[in-house]
Amino acid sequence: MSAEFSPALTLIAGGLLVPLLRGRARAAWTVIVPVLGLVHLALLSPGDHGAVEFLGHSLVLLRVDRWSMVFGWIFMIAALISAIYALHVRTALQPTAGLAYAGSAVGAVFAGDLLTLFAFWELSAVTSVLLVWAGGTRAAYRAGMRYIAIQLASGMLLLFGALVQYNATGSLRFEHVGLDAPGGWLLFLAFGIKCAFPLLHNWLQDAYPESTEAGTVFLSAFTTKLAVYALARGFAGTELLVPIGAAMTAFPIFYAVIENDLRRVLAYSLNNQLGFMVVGIGIGTELSLNGTASHAFAHILYKALLFMSMGAVLLRVGTIKGSELGGLYKSMPWTTVFCIVGAASISGFPLFSGFVTKSMILSAAGEGGFLIAWVVLLFASAGVFHHSGIKIPYFAFFAHDSGKRCEEAPANMLVAMGATAFLCVGLGVYPDPLYSLLPYPVDYQPYTGSHVLAQLQLLLFSALAFSVLMRTGIYPPELRSVNLDFDWVYRRLAVRAVEQAARILRATRDRAGAFGRLGLAAILELIQRYHGPGGRLASTWPTGTMALSMLVLLLGYLILYYV
Repeated sequence: MSAEFSPALTLIAGGLLVPLLRGRARAAWTVIVPVLGLVHLALLSPGDHGAVEFLGHSLVLLRVDRWSMVFGWIFMIAALISAIYALHVRTALQPTAGLAYAGSAVGAVFAGDLLTLFAFWELSAVTSVLLVWAGGTRAAYRAGMRYIAIQLASGMLLLFGALVQYNATGSLRFEHVGLDAPGGWLLFLAFGIKCAFPLLHNWLQDAYPESTEAGTVFLSAFTTKLAVYALARGFAGTELLVPIGAAMTAFPIFYAVIENDLRRVLAYSLNNQLGFMVVGIGIGTELSLNGTASHAFAHILYKALLFMSMGAVLLRVGTIKGSELGGLYKSMPWTTVFCIVGAASISGFPLFSGFVTKSMILSAAGEGGFLIAWVVLLFASAGVFHHSGIKIPYFAFFAHDSGKRCEEAPANMLVAMGATAFLCVGLGVYPDPLYSLLPYPVDYQPYTGSHVLAQLQLLLFSALAFSVLMRTGIYPPELRSVNLDFDWVYRRLAVRAVEQAARILRATRDRAGAFGRLGLAAILELIQRYHGPGGRLASTWPTGTMALSMLVLLLGYLILYYV
C-alpha cells in the first residue's frame, strides 16, 4: 500500500490546526500529529507518487527511496520528541511553527524535483524563523532578521540553479548534479549556506541560542540535516567537499572552548559534527555515504538531547551562561544523567550512538587515502569530546557550586530526554536496525578491537588535556562576553561602514544644501536686479531703442544664414 501524498502534509496540516485547540486537547494533538506522520511513513512504498502537473511540468511531490526514507524516519522521530518536549509551552506559536517546520523538512527530502524542493526549502526558512522570534527579545528579533535574510538567499540561489538546469536540459528532476552541471555551482552554494559551510555558518550560532528552550530543540534537528541530505543527493563524490568538511570539523573547536553561552557551544559543536557528514559526502563511497546518513540520524538524537538538557537548565535557572552555573546536579539529577548520555554519544564513546556512525566516516577516509582529512577528523573527535563531552556537563552541573537551587525539569521534558537517551544507548549497543535503513548494503563492524582501543585512547588523552588545562589555570575562563568570528564582518565592520557612509552622505547633503542656498540667493538677486521694479528689463524702453535692437538681431540672423 502506498500513500499518494507526502507525509509532510500530515505535519503541516496538523500544525495549522493547533491554534484551534486549547489546553489538554492542544497538547494531545501536538503529539498525535507526528505519530500519524510515523504511521504514514510506514505505509509508503518505493517509487514516485503524488505527481502533479504545474505550468506544463510534472512535479514529483513524493519520491520514496532509501535516501528519503532514512531522513524521513529521523525527521518524524525528531518531530515527535520535540513535540513532547514542548508540551509545557502555553502559546500556540511554537507547536504550530515547529510542526510546520518539521513538515517542510520532510516534504523537502521526499521532493523528486527542484521546484518542489524549492517550495519546501523556503517554507522551512519561514517557519523556522518564527521559532527564533519566539524568544521574544530584541536580540532574538535581530538575530531572526539576519537568519531569514540568509535563508531566503539560499532559496533564491536554489531557484536560479533550478532555472539554469531547466533551461539547459529541459528537466527539473532532482538527481545527482555535480559542479560541472548547468546550475551546479548555484545549487552547491544554496545547499552550502543551509549546511553552514565555513564563512557561511554564522547564522547558526547567531540565531539558534536566541530561541526558546523548546524552539532550539526543533531548530537543531531539521535545517542543517536537510542540507546534508541535499548535498548527498546532488553532490556525492565531489572531492571539494572533503577539505570543506574538514575545515568545518576543526575551526568551531577553538570558538567553542572560549564561549560562555552553553547553547552557543552546542551550536559550534553542531557545526563540527556537520563537517564529518560533509567529508563523508565528498569521499562518495558507499561506506562513507552510509556513514553520513547514519551519523545524521544519530546526530539529530544526541544533539537534541544536549539542547534539551540545556533548555531544561535555562527554564529552571533562567540563564545558560557557564560563568553563572555549576552544582546543578544536586537539583536536577535526571537532567544531569541525560546530558551525560548526550555528551558520551557526541564524543563517540563505545556503546553510544556516535561511536557506531562516526567511525564509518573515519574508516572511509582512511581506506580512501584521504590522510590529511583523516588526521583532521581525529583531531576534531578529540576536540568535540573536549568542548561538548566534558565542558557542557562540567560547567552546567558540576564545576564550582553556583549556589543555585531549583526544581527538576518538568515531566514532559524528562520523558522526551529519557526517550532520546534510550535511543542513543540502544543504537550504540545494537546498531543493526539503523544500518538496515541506510542507502546501501552495510558490511561494517564497528566493534573491533582496533576501533574500540583507538577511540578510548583518543578520549582518554582529550580528557587528560582538559584536566591539565583546568589544574594549571590555562583553560580559558568562562567570561560574560559575546564572541564573534566571521560574523564580525557584517555585525561590526559592515555596520560601521554603513554608519560612516551615512555620516559622509549627511555631510555632503549639508554642504550641498549650503552651496545650493548660496546659489539660489545669487540667482534671486540677479533676477531682482534685472526684473525687479527698478530693474533694467522691467523699465519702459523708447520705441527707437526697440527698433534698433530688432534690426541688429535680424542682421545677425541674415549673416549666419548666408554664411
